[in-house]
Amino acid sequence: MQKTDLKVINYTKNKFYSSEYNFQELSFFHQKEIAKVHDLQKSHSSFTETPLYQLNNLAKELNVGEIYVKDESQRFGLNAFKVMGGIYAMAKCIAEKIGEEIENLSFDVLNSKRVKEQLGDLTFISATDGNHGRGVAWAAKELGYQSVIYMPKGSSEARLEAIRNEGAEAYISDMNYDNAVRYCANLAEKNNWIMVQDTAWDGYDEIPLWIMQGYAAMAKEITGQLVSHEEKPPTHLFLQAGVGSFAGAIAAYMVEHYREDAPTIVVVEPHEADCYYRSFSTADGDRELVTGDMDTIMAGLACGEPNTRAFRVLRQYAGAAISCSNEVSALGMRIYGNPLGDDPRVISGESGAVTLGLLHYLKKDSTYTSITEELGLGENARVLLISTEGDTDAQHYRDIVWKGHYPN
Repeated sequence: MQKTDLKVINYTKNKFYSSEYNFQELSFFHQKEIAKVHDLQKSHSSFTETPLYQLNNLAKELNVGEIYVKDESQRFGLNAFKVMGGIYAMAKCIAEKIGEEIENLSFDVLNSKRVKEQLGDLTFISATDGNHGRGVAWAAKELGYQSVIYMPKGSSEARLEAIRNEGAEAYISDMNYDNAVRYCANLAEKNNWIMVQDTAWDGYDEIPLWIMQGYAAMAKEITGQLVSHEEKPPTHLFLQAGVGSFAGAIAAYMVEHYREDAPTIVVVEPHEADCYYRSFSTADGDRELVTGDMDTIMAGLACGEPNTRAFRVLRQYAGAAISCSNEVSALGMRIYGNPLGDDPRVISGESGAVTLGLLHYLKKDSTYTSITEELGLGENARVLLISTEGDTDAQHYRDIVWKGHYPN
């Protein structure tokens, strides 16, 4: 294991990485399976495919071959990707309750009078740092059901208000994220509500899998967009990890899709919630948990307990894990918002921009030359990034980008 300056970046190579396929794990993310997921998502009238940009001028500046960016701020009008998981998982729950196959359904059918009369009232509950909860609240409203959302202490009032505006009963708790998840699980059991969480644990694995499959539809879009633009596959894929469901889903689809041409996958986290970095750093590679407040500007990544399924995927297929300080994310936000030349401008929030900030540090700071060499981030690298959110808290975004106000 190699470590660098703790103030900015911690790096560890994943010594448990393997290029041999675990087909049982990857079968859930096969192209045909995710095509069914994507078809359901596309049946909603508000669906739009988010753009895949090329930052050609920045690629030249950083001396890499290509930089591709998937901009998830344009997803369903919700300014973040999270709804892609919640909307599919909730539809799948309803399909199972009415005894029908999801590929035979659409949102018009799921929202029909027949289904409502068959099911009666349903309540969905979730814990969230903001984006996932808003997606669950929106999907519940669209399907005609109730939602209850709990947020960890220190959560943004603006994000709370956005969730309430989608019709949810929502609160900021006095717990950290992982304890808020446990609290919601207890409420779900007590009240016969449906828990919609992308964190998996023993006895709760099915809905988190459906959420991950919903996320994987973004990877399906990316591979299709690359083909349609006659672009080569990425050689490197930087993925943000909270519990790891997003990272695990995208990684699983890309590995299953590209096989021997799969990109080098790097897991990226904040220092304060670096459970994958810590796990990959251990001798046995078991899950390491992070506890406490996890006070980082990257609120969507402030999770200390890896999703068990996502961990199995990333432990096998991610080549490295890097944890970052807040300044890495802040730099990424400023770079996205102030593009070079005719590169497209992207409004990327704190959790969305950390991978670009990291790429800039790796390529521009000689401190990290050995890491770039080990990762093969040379002049021919084709780097894929996903900006997972826009300015979901607009004031906080401006405070960081305009004023540089954030804790180091």
